[in-house]
Amino acid sequence: MRARAVAAVLSLFPILVGAQQRSQDTRPGIAVLPFSNGGSYGQAKEDYDALQRGIAGMMISELARNPAARIVEREQIQQLIGEQNLGAQGRVDSATVARIGKITGARYMVMGTFVDFYGDFRIDVRLVNSETSEIVKTESDKVQRDHLFDLIRTISERLMKDVNLPQLERRASDQRMDRRIPTEALTYYSRALLYQDRGQKDKAVEMYTHALQIFPEYAEAQEGLQRAKS
Repeated sequence: MRARAVAAVLSLFPILVGAQQRSQDTRPGIAVLPFSNGGSYGQAKEDYDALQRGIAGMMISELARNPAARIVEREQIQQLIGEQNLGAQGRVDSATVARIGKITGARYMVMGTFVDFYGDFRIDVRLVNSETSEIVKTESDKVQRDHLFDLIRTISERLMKDVNLPQLERRASDQRMDRRIPTEALTYYSRALLYQDRGQKDKAVEMYTHALQIFPEYAEAQEGLQRAKS
């Protein structure tokens, strides 16, 4: 009994430490939920299951380039989603948004849907105030699937304007626009996240490796590979 009590206290330690750190951070918090597949055709189902995580992961990375915002880590959101059993429900209601916002300290929640119709790719996004459930802004855009990363970056940039954050400095903005991640590499990265969340570390390592073979400068895949191996 005593051992279980100690274990329970230890399990709460990261949450308590995170809450203390957030209380000292005055930047607006933003959490990005996994994207929903709005009814896509042309690829294997597992590719679309993976993109639900991959699009969110890349959007988190793009939003995090602005130091004026505090972006909640994808792994923390994924853990909360598992606890709330959102994967089975297939939806996120206002009560769940409020709960995730309260736990993570995120003022804003990014929720989105994608549709791939044989290469015509569209992303629809809502920026939601987690305290009031008010939809602050909606964004939508579409491109050919070969330019998926450009689509993610464009929508991320628009969202930053909607939360009244200062723009990136010119040099940082130019570096951001110079980056070109091939869709094939992004797909492998997305599959790696899917396997990682399933606890299949060997498969995650394999997918991260494939992504880096296609695009060696893929920083997110490099970081993911290091985490999966450690």
